[in-house]
Amino acid sequence: MTSKNTVLVTGADGFIGSHLTERLVQAGHRVRALCQYNSASSWGWLDDSSCRNDIEVVLGDVRDPGQMRSLCIGVETVFHLAALIAIPYSYQAPSSYVETNIGGTLNLLQGALAAGVTRFVQTSTSEVYGTARSVPISETHPLQGQSPYSASKIGADAIAHSFQASFGLPVITARPFNTYGPRQSARAVIPTVISQLLSGRNKIKLGSLTPTRDFNFVSDTCNGFVALASCDEAVGKVVNIGSGTEVSIGETVALIGDIIGVDVQIETDDARLRPPNSEVDRLVCDSSLMATLTGHKSKYSLRDGLELTVDWLQKPANLARYKVDQYNV
Repeated sequence: MTSKNTVLVTGADGFIGSHLTERLVQAGHRVRALCQYNSASSWGWLDDSSCRNDIEVVLGDVRDPGQMRSLCIGVETVFHLAALIAIPYSYQAPSSYVETNIGGTLNLLQGALAAGVTRFVQTSTSEVYGTARSVPISETHPLQGQSPYSASKIGADAIAHSFQASFGLPVITARPFNTYGPRQSARAVIPTVISQLLSGRNKIKLGSLTPTRDFNFVSDTCNGFVALASCDEAVGKVVNIGSGTEVSIGETVALIGDIIGVDVQIETDDARLRPPNSEVDRLVCDSSLMATLTGHKSKYSLRDGLELTVDWLQKPANLARYKVDQYNV
C-alpha cells in the first residue's frame, strides 16, 4: 500500500473501523468510508471524529452487490471490516450473520475484482479457532465454528481466499485477537465492566470468568492492519494479530478494579452465559508470522491500554453512551 493511495474502509462507523479510518487519514491516504445506512444520516463514531472533514463518507449496506461494485471504483486498497459481530445476537438471528458476513463479503470481493483493486484486506477473528486445542494458536490451528457468528466468519474468510486462488485478487486475511479500547460496544466485557464501575457500582453483572483471552489495544490492531496491507509477502496468507499474552476474564476484571480503585464484587448473570458447547474457553495468539512478515509487535501492555480506556470512559459524554442498566446483546 503506497502513500497517498485511495482506500475503502467498510464498517468505518464502528469501533475498530473508526480508529483505522483516522489512522489512514493521518498517514495521508484518501479514505472512502462506508457507514451503515440509517435515516438519521449518522456516521457512528465518525460523527465526532477529527477527520470527519477529510474523508468521503458513503451510507450503505454491504448486502447490496450493486452498491458495493460502485463503491470499489477508483479504490486501490480495501479494508473490509463491516460485519455483524455480537456473538449472543448470532444465537437469535443467525440468518442475518450469513447474509451480512458471508454475502456481504462476497459482494465486496466481486466489486473489488471488477474494479481492479490491488489489495483486499479481509477482517477475520480469533473466534474462528474456537477453544484452543494447542497454545499459542498459530494460523494452522483447526477452525471451529462454535457460534453462528464464528461460523459466518469462517465462511467469509473461505470465500475471500477463493477469490485469491480462483481469480488472483490480492487478498490478505487479518485475524485479530480480542481488540478493546475507546468506542468499543458495551456488548464486550471490558467496556461492560468499566462502565458499570464508573457508574458507581462495585457489584457488577458478568458471565463466565474462567475463559482466557489475548486482549489487544485498538491502536495495536490498527497498526497491524496497516502493516499487513503494505506487505507484499502477506498476500494470499492468513495472519494473526495479537500480543501472545493470555489472561482470564476474572483477572482482567480485577485489573480494571485496581486501576479504578474499586473492590469489585461479581454477580453471575445467566443471560450473559454462552451455551456450554459454544463458549470459547481459551484464546492466546501466536503472532510470530506477523512479526516475521512485517516486524509489527504490540506496543501497549494490557494495563496501559486499560488505563487509556478508563480515561476515555471517565468523560461524562462518553460514559453517557453506555446503558449500564441494560444487558447489550
